[in-house]
Amino acid sequence: MEARQVTDFHCLPDDLFTRADFREDLVEETGFSDYSYWGSTIRTFFKSPFVKVTVVAVLALVTFTIIFPYISDADPYKVSLSVKDWNQPPSEEHPFGTDGVGRDIWARVWYGTRTSLVLAGIVAVLEVGIGVIVGAIWGYYKQLDTLMFGIYNTITNIPSTIYLVLIAYVMKPSILTIIIALVSSGWIREARWFRNRILALREADYNVASTCLKTPVTRIVSRNIVPHIMSLIIMDAALTIPASIGSEVFLSYIGLGIPAEMVTLGNLVNQGRSAFLVYPYQMLFPTAILCVITVSFYIIGNKFADASDPRNHV
Repeated sequence: MEARQVTDFHCLPDDLFTRADFREDLVEETGFSDYSYWGSTIRTFFKSPFVKVTVVAVLALVTFTIIFPYISDADPYKVSLSVKDWNQPPSEEHPFGTDGVGRDIWARVWYGTRTSLVLAGIVAVLEVGIGVIVGAIWGYYKQLDTLMFGIYNTITNIPSTIYLVLIAYVMKPSILTIIIALVSSGWIREARWFRNRILALREADYNVASTCLKTPVTRIVSRNIVPHIMSLIIMDAALTIPASIGSEVFLSYIGLGIPAEMVTLGNLVNQGRSAFLVYPYQMLFPTAILCVITVSFYIIGNKFADASDPRNHV
């Protein structure tokens, strides 16, 4: 049957077909693909309308906190000596109301949001940056396992709450104290997380070949390993920002955070808590902004993690 099919194929009329001529210059194009990892990641990430709305909301919020001092002359630290200006409910003049000494909560919320975002951004850069560098070296050198696991077990066996409280209590409350407290307890967890992923890349054929060619370790790590985990770095930084803001709120809640006279989301939530039963809006508005930031960054981080997986690319 197969022979008859072949014979019948050759007997087909030539006028029904057009012969494709061989062109050597087009041979290479048969295996060409315009696939781009980052292009596919971005397209997959923005495929969901919900993600688009979330990203726009975060960008709008961050932009507004940056330009607010330039478009408004409201002073978040201005205290009113008139009792009638104290604890005013939301109004056209004060959209979020005023606190117990007449300060405009609207201005305080946006100034506090900017401070908290800057603080969280610095913590995310330092924590993830140190974690990536140490994790890359740790994952590449097996000789460091004993030392690094000793440091990891020592730090992680202490409850993070106690660790943060001790550092914040020993040092003078300030932004620098919060940064040191958060980074000193978070970098080793990031290093362990990245170390586990780098172990899989270390034995790749191209890294073995680079080692055989006596390529410096720093070049192998910076060129062959770190670029392959760049999507994980971005995702982890996005998730570290809301976690840092939450830790700052917690330390402010227990009185060991940034000084009370400085405007942050943590201080605003803590100050509004004391008057919540009588003036709930003083706590609700800062908490609402805090929830929007936290939920949005968690959504962006997780969705980007899904989008960075090549198995989800089409």
